[in-house]
Amino acid sequence: MKKYLRPRTFLIALAVLAVLITGFSSFTIVPAGHTGVVSRFGAVQETILPEGLHMKIPFVETVTTIDNRVNVVETSFTAASKDLQTVTGTVSVNYRISPDSSASVYRNFGLSVESTLMMPAVPECIKAVTARYSAEQLITMRQTVSDEIKEAIDEKIRPYGLYVEVFNITDFSFSEEFNAAIEAKQTAQQNALKAEQDLQRVKIEAEQKIEEARAEAESYRLKNQEITSMTLLNDWIEKWDGHLPTVVSGDDSTMMLDLSQLLEEAEKSGTATGSPAGE
Repeated sequence: MKKYLRPRTFLIALAVLAVLITGFSSFTIVPAGHTGVVSRFGAVQETILPEGLHMKIPFVETVTTIDNRVNVVETSFTAASKDLQTVTGTVSVNYRISPDSSASVYRNFGLSVESTLMMPAVPECIKAVTARYSAEQLITMRQTVSDEIKEAIDEKIRPYGLYVEVFNITDFSFSEEFNAAIEAKQTAQQNALKAEQDLQRVKIEAEQKIEEARAEAESYRLKNQEITSMTLLNDWIEKWDGHLPTVVSGDDSTMMLDLSQLLEEAEKSGTATGSPAGE
């Protein structure tokens, strides 16, 4: 004979099951790096739950977790420079949802922030910034352009409760025609620099040769002067009669010196002093 559960036992079991379900539904866990957004009968509340264990009203309130960690968006873009050159590339944007704005972000975008806000905003800001620079400036001022794009994206999303942490241009390229023009310009600049360096080198070498010629001429002049002086001295020695001049004058013609008188006085003085010594 089959045994059937009594109605009372069945009701008790059903009540226990309902209590267990209600008990489990009264708690929620918000994982690390997230916040909990409370909805009451589908209406988003301003209450934001931090990470951890929390109580909620079962069957009345639901808790949706919002990721407040760093999220990454990578997207390709095509834009135009100030001089109408086509620019293509890929960027990477690291952004966060502010914990205090989790409720408003969920109310406005649900769980699709990336597709509804970030993906449209990033290319729009890139196009706005690149249009202010020429293609050559986009190359030479890449860091400045990157900083301005980051600032533009941050200004775009911050009113919605998001902010940019890191922005990177992972790829930045131009048309083949522009690349060929840049290469030709660089080649011309290198050739001009080489020509200038060669001209400077030739100029320095010419100046060195001039200085060497001057030094050689000066050496030759001094040598000739020395030879001339020696020749004059030899001629004077050959023509000298062995007698000293009796009168010498300096540069000042008013001053004359009679050497003959001085010699006579020196001889007398020597004779006078020599007698006692002879004795």
